[in-house]
Amino acid sequence: MNILVIGGGPGGYVAAIRAAQQGGSVTLIEKNSVGGTCLNRGCMPTKALLHSAELYTQARSSAGCGVVCGDVSLDWAKVQENRAAVVSRLTNGVRGLMRANRVKVISGEAKFTGPKTVEVDGQTLQADKIIIAAGGIPVTPPIPGIESVSACIDSTACLELDHVPESLLIVGGGVIGVELGYAYSCFGSKVTILEKLPGILPGTDAELAAMLAAQLKQTGIELVTDCQVLSVKEDGDGVEAIADCAGTERSFHAEKLLVCVGRKPDIAALQLDKAGIETADGHIVTDEYLETNVAGVYAVGDCTGKLMLAHAAMTMGEIAAENIFDAGREFCPDMIPVCCYVGPEFAGVGLTEEAAKEQGYEYKVGRFPTAANGRSLVSGSTDGMVKIIVGADYGELLGVHILAPNATELIHQAELAMRLELGAPDFIDNVTCHPTVSEAVREAFMAANGRAIHNVN
Repeated sequence: MNILVIGGGPGGYVAAIRAAQQGGSVTLIEKNSVGGTCLNRGCMPTKALLHSAELYTQARSSAGCGVVCGDVSLDWAKVQENRAAVVSRLTNGVRGLMRANRVKVISGEAKFTGPKTVEVDGQTLQADKIIIAAGGIPVTPPIPGIESVSACIDSTACLELDHVPESLLIVGGGVIGVELGYAYSCFGSKVTILEKLPGILPGTDAELAAMLAAQLKQTGIELVTDCQVLSVKEDGDGVEAIADCAGTERSFHAEKLLVCVGRKPDIAALQLDKAGIETADGHIVTDEYLETNVAGVYAVGDCTGKLMLAHAAMTMGEIAAENIFDAGREFCPDMIPVCCYVGPEFAGVGLTEEAAKEQGYEYKVGRFPTAANGRSLVSGSTDGMVKIIVGADYGELLGVHILAPNATELIHQAELAMRLELGAPDFIDNVTCHPTVSEAVREAFMAANGRAIHNVN
């Protein structure tokens, strides 16, 4: 079976590998670099910067633990060199996987000429099945001056700055803005984040997001919510933004302005209409099996508008590739965790308390602070919390939200539990190693039933 994959990001390259593993003859088309936004311009380079930022912060504040580092300095060229090395190693690894799985990679931009035919730089390709993994691109808000002022940058440019800016103004308090803001604040920038909604990290549990906001403010980051940027203009070598902040007009000045208000599907060049592929609100429409209205054509990742997360795209890529071979697997977005790598880490899966209330659930909440967890106390992470939401009658697991060390690792036990339909009693019966942050997860379930041991119920 000839299979064509359009896009070499997390959704596309995973789909290509999985399709090849099942015996397909796979060709992957990528217009830029394999690895997509995640490996080249998003998740991985951001995490490399965050790692350098955290090491720098720890080195400057380790005297209280008895580790005196003396004069700690930042070598920005080395920071950027490390970021680039991480990206290079990862993308080279993906290229190696393509060769190992006999996936043919074609460089160029694809456009449909029919339901199962695609043109790439004048070459026509035909396939039995097609998986579209076109990815997404940053949204540019319609703010006067935002595209003409040279000091306004997107997340890609922010990752590649040749120096640490004295001040950084960020428009957008989602994951990208918070992570990059935190990193540059650690490096010494005066960071201000403007978010038009009432809180940062929209869509996450509001209580824990507010706790994270308080932590960010303690590091020196200025957070301004209910703030709508009205216009942007040059200000010497920097930028000035005029914003409506809860009904009061304010002016903000900075050396650089980072625009990160979200992403949108990158499908304009595909000419989907020539294939008869249905779209809605700028994204490709699929069913629960990730198949479009055109039989044998699937779509995964950001271009579907379902969940713009790399791990969601990877999961979708596997599902689509297996469904090509009649696996009949469904994609369940409700079971996909979300994460943010600051605070020290924030992660959640399932319903937030706000969503549980809105959907009419009768529920109980269990909270356990990291201040009462020995492992968190050792690492100095005492201002976080594990919060769980369970059904009031049967203790079924509705949602888990963690602001704690290694939250992005811990959240997977909650995700697996939800998939297996485990509940609070199962978590309470589970034995966790001591001392670990995992104990806080178990104690949060115990707290929902008024029986936490290491905290007053």
